[in-house]
Amino acid sequence: MSKSRRWVAFAAAAGAVWLLGDRESLAQEAQPAQQAEPAEASPSESRKMLDGMVDVRSSGNEEAAEVQKRIDGVSDETDDLLSQYRTTLKQIDDIDLYNNQMRGLVEAQKEELASLEEQLDRVEIVGRSVTPLMLLMIDAVEKFVDLDVPFLIEERRQRVADLRKMMGRPDVTTAEKFRQIMEAYQIENEYGRTIESYRGTLDLGGRETVVDFLRFGRIALVYQSLDETESGVWDKQNRKWEPLDASHRSSIRQGLRIARKQAAPDLITLPLPAPTSPRGES
Repeated sequence: MSKSRRWVAFAAAAGAVWLLGDRESLAQEAQPAQQAEPAEASPSESRKMLDGMVDVRSSGNEEAAEVQKRIDGVSDETDDLLSQYRTTLKQIDDIDLYNNQMRGLVEAQKEELASLEEQLDRVEIVGRSVTPLMLLMIDAVEKFVDLDVPFLIEERRQRVADLRKMMGRPDVTTAEKFRQIMEAYQIENEYGRTIESYRGTLDLGGRETVVDFLRFGRIALVYQSLDETESGVWDKQNRKWEPLDASHRSSIRQGLRIARKQAAPDLITLPLPAPTSPRGES
């Protein structure tokens, strides 16, 4: 019990003692009055007077009880306010800790932002120096495709055209541009180590003929018509197609099956051009 409540309880007890004392003193005062002046008031009248005084005292007790209830209510309200105050103080402490943590994070993010801005400045400088190099690399790929064995020629030229188009796009980063150029170099490099077959058209004697092409790395590129009546090889020195005789048909057919993974790898005879001497003599 709080200190205020103990005082109220003490006051209520003292009031009760005082009321009982008053009732006894009133009774004692009434008895001599009745003995001294028996003719002035009858017993019924005295009883009424006493009952009136008791009623007055009872009314006072009820008022005191009501006051006590209000005091108890104020005390409870005070306790609630005190609890809310302590909770608010705890929340303020938590917010202070959170704010301190956020200040540290903000400072770290500012430092990271400054570092990123510095890196962006360096990237712009590098981009200005790398862009001419990338353009030269695309030119080199284009010249290489034009001078190379003419396999998948349209596909490879389209790849070069896509690289040039990409260089003019502002939404592609310098790093992505360089990556795609290096990927094109890697694809061209892989052509020299693989065997491949594909179908296309070829001008044979002024007529477009559908043929099967067979590529052995960059060593040889041959073709054979679908009915196997015509076949030929690309002459890299003279840069033209040379017809082959019927003796190579079975080798080309076997090579096509190996390239299509329809047969196991095996040794086959390739129609290779004769090597030339350093002086250009065959």
